[in-house]
Amino acid sequence: MSRTTGSNGRRKPPTIHDVAREAGVSRGTVSRVLNGGHYVSPAAEEAVNAAIRKTGYVVNRHARSLITGRSDSVAFLLTEPQERFFEDPNFNVLLRGCTQALAGHDIPLLLMIAGTKDERRRITRYITAGHVDGVLLVSSHSGDPVAEQLRAARVPLVACGKPLGQSSRVSYVAADDRDGAREMVRHLVRSGRRRIATVTGPLDTPGGTERLAGYRDVLAESGIEADERLVATGDYSRASGESCAGELLRRAPDLDAVFVASDLMAQGVLSALRDAGRRVPDDVAVGGFDDSPAALGTRPALTTIRQPWDRISSEMVRVLLAQIGGEDTSTVILPTELVRRESA
Repeated sequence: MSRTTGSNGRRKPPTIHDVAREAGVSRGTVSRVLNGGHYVSPAAEEAVNAAIRKTGYVVNRHARSLITGRSDSVAFLLTEPQERFFEDPNFNVLLRGCTQALAGHDIPLLLMIAGTKDERRRITRYITAGHVDGVLLVSSHSGDPVAEQLRAARVPLVACGKPLGQSSRVSYVAADDRDGAREMVRHLVRSGRRRIATVTGPLDTPGGTERLAGYRDVLAESGIEADERLVATGDYSRASGESCAGELLRRAPDLDAVFVASDLMAQGVLSALRDAGRRVPDDVAVGGFDDSPAALGTRPALTTIRQPWDRISSEMVRVLLAQIGGEDTSTVILPTELVRRESA
């Protein structure tokens, strides 16, 4: 019976001994290459990597975790209801970017969705038991205890957006929400609009509060009186954008622009304006936020603020891996960009 065939006739997967034999080095040298290449000559490392490719060897993650104390995996934790993950394209874009960034380090990403208290409790228990090495936290709300609990358990953690109401330091990566909102509202003001409404995101999220603050900044600097009848609070869903637009039209029928805190909500705003017989941008200009896939399917095409999703995801992964490696918490704020299209 050959070395690569078992008693049942099936081909055995290659082992670390096979790699060592193919590379002409010791098993210990192969092990050091697999665990970071420390104290290995460049020639030996090249020989081991070539042998791995030739034999098709795959690391036994379970065995390695017993030695290193690590799971060699990372969680992508979304604290939103499951249906929101499928509706909002931003989450998919961010998940894909994080997956690709981790693939370069041969680390799998586990998607976890915790939209209820019970789900958050179960998932927090699972994470703190050591089943993942770190967490990429997405869409955290003020009052949500997940970030605080994970930090208390010393789990490496990076949030997408600044977590609100945290007593301890939490690493985060975010687009400059407030400055992006300012840029959009200034664009609306420059186009001659004066009755500018806004549909905010949830005000227990950083995007909701920061984008509303940017909207108010520009009204003040432009000498436009703030009118609370022109502010409606959404939840980042298309349906909330549509209902908020209807509410705004009833309260302030003379509005001539709407700054919407997400492209998905902007889709709903455009639908409500169309149903009300308002022409965009002739009667009402509409500006969104994200430059997500949702912005590309609107009619007219949506003027919006572009978030650098590729950089956000790659920076989240970079900061998390550095934290797993023992570095301290850190913050990254990335610039946004105004994308002019036909709606404003």
